[in-house]
This record gives sequence, structure tokens and C-alpha cells, in this order.
Amino acid sequence: MSLEVDIEKRFSDFTLDVSFKAGDETLGFLGASGCGKSLTLRCIAGIETPDAGRIVVNGTVFFDRAAGSKPKVNLKPQQRKTALLFQNYMLFPNLTVADNVGAGIGRDVPKDERDERVAAELRRFGLEGFGKRYPAQLSGGQQQRVALARMLAARPGILMLDEPFSALDAHLKSVLEQNLVSLFDAYRGTVLYVSHDIDEALRFCDRIAVVEAGRIMETGTGEDLVNRPQSTAGIKLSGCKNATPAERVGERRVRLPKWGIEAQTREEVPADVKTLGVRAFYLERADGPGENCYRVRVDRVSDSRFERTALLGFLDRDASAAPAVARTDDEMKYLHQHLFWRVDKLAAAPEELPREGEELWIRIPPDKLYLVSK
Repeated sequence: MSLEVDIEKRFSDFTLDVSFKAGDETLGFLGASGCGKSLTLRCIAGIETPDAGRIVVNGTVFFDRAAGSKPKVNLKPQQRKTALLFQNYMLFPNLTVADNVGAGIGRDVPKDERDERVAAELRRFGLEGFGKRYPAQLSGGQQQRVALARMLAARPGILMLDEPFSALDAHLKSVLEQNLVSLFDAYRGTVLYVSHDIDEALRFCDRIAVVEAGRIMETGTGEDLVNRPQSTAGIKLSGCKNATPAERVGERRVRLPKWGIEAQTREEVPADVKTLGVRAFYLERADGPGENCYRVRVDRVSDSRFERTALLGFLDRDASAAPAVARTDDEMKYLHQHLFWRVDKLAAAPEELPREGEELWIRIPPDKLYLVSK
């Protein structure tokens, strides 16, 4: 099984320009809303037509078009035999569950084989006895299982899922994720999975492509993205709360203008460094001055069940740094001048938890920094 995509599609204020290959694996697309993730899937499925490029699935050319010319190949969606699961599942309300599951099976398939396929997928997804019901008579979870059963029954050349859990609450999401495990276990081929949730992508995907503004910024394993991000978008999408512009001032030293400080790094700083990142739970309370130790004030705290997050303002900002911005003047600039610190409430004694208004010393470990140039 294989997929090759190299396409471009232009709009007045946005350009999709992506190129990637995938094999017998689940490839995730991780990015913010509007970055081009779903548009890429729609182009592969034939719902959208690129302005130029080429799409090849399992050796079959779906689309081939040189820039500025008419397509040499542009198969219709029904000819492509892809399976695309939308956020709202797109079930036919006037068809029974069994007919919905069988809707993607080709007309050339004999009735007995068709019925056998439908029954097998209903069993796989725990929908036996639901075949004669209609979508309106099902729960949201049952509707999703019908949509997944329909995908497998069609025997598609490629599976594509577009944020299938975006409308679900946390409990239902965790239960229904097991349906996807059944889907992936049963399918051998290329699966494309769109998400904006890093944890979801890590659970399901063999590799993850970070998408920003219509382009793939980096592609790698989940471990690569979490531990070795290669782009500013990768740092942010991997869940790192602290990402700030950086300037090289030495072989292993950077200036961070928004924070108004300089920091030492373990790794050599790239000449064209753009961003420094450090995870909020890597920060350490310090006793006083030292390497990468800074005097800060706790300007805000918030609690979750097991963590306290503190917003730290640097008290000894570099004289050349821009003046500190008040929260009431510009909320976003105010936040960008701060450091996020997460403290495990189960591991720290109550008196060790940061308190709003407290002044303390914090250390940024030089060996826990991400440095990227794009």
C-alpha cells in the first residue's frame, strides 16, 4: 500500500502546498484549525480539485495536472474508492443502518457477498440487531460505529479520518477511541488521521506531520515531535507552553527579547535560530542566583486536579528589552512576556506550591531547551 501526494491549491488569502509519501501506516496531520489538514484529505478524495500536482494511491493515478493547464487525470470521487470519515459522520438519514453500511460497496459485488460484508462489519463494531434502525434512532457513539463499519465494508484503497472525536465529551471520546483500534486492526493500508490534539495523534499515528499555513513543517514519529521538535509550529503543537523568539549571542547562549533575559544552552545555538522552547514542567525552583536562574514574580496561578500552573514575570529584565506590558493594555503581549510553570500537586508539599504575588527564583535547565530555526 502506498500514497504519494504533491499538490498545490491557491485561494485569495491562503495557499495549500503539500508534498508527502505514506506506506502501510497511520500518518497523522497535526495543526490548528484552518491550516489545510482537512483540505488535503478533500483533495485526495476528489471533493476539491488542486490547481497543480499529482496524487497516486496504490499505483493508481488519482490526479495529475501541470500548473496552468487542464488536468491530465482527475478521477471522480466514486472512482477513487477512498473512505473519508467526516466529523459529523455523514450518514444517510433515510437509509437503515444496514443500508448505510453497504452504501459504499460497489454495485458489481453480488448481493450475497454484499450482505455477508455488511453483517461482518456490524458484528465487528457491536451493531448486531441494529441493522433495521435509522441514524436518528442511534446515539452519537452508535452513529460513529456505523460510519466506521461503512468505511471497512467498502474495502477502500485508503482510509481518511477528519477529527472524528472533535464533538465528543472526554468520557465518550475515551470509549469510542476503542472503535478506532478495531478499525485499524482490521485494515491494512494507508490511514490518514487529522487532529489538533497531540495526545490523540500520539495514540493512533505511526508518524505525525505538523501542518502550518498550508505547508508541512516537519514529519516524524511521535517521540521525535515531543522530544526533538524541528519547527516553531512543532514546539507549540507538541504541547510546549513556553515558546519565545530567540537570538544567538554566543555558541551556547541566546537572548530572549520578549522575556528580557539571556539563557545558556547545552546544545550549540544555530546561527539562524528563531525560537526557543522549554516545557512548563521542566522548570525548577532555585535558591538564588546561578546559571539560568532568574528572579520572578508569580502573577497568576490556576489549578487543575493534579497540577498548579503559575504565570511568572521576570523581575530583572534586560535594559535593552522592550518595556513590560501591563495586562490591561494588551493581554497577548502580557502573556508572551511571561513563563508558564507547571507544578505536580501530588509531588510537592502544599507550602512549596507557588502562590500569586510571591517572588522566587526559577531555573531554566540548559539541557531541556528546544532550539529551532523555522
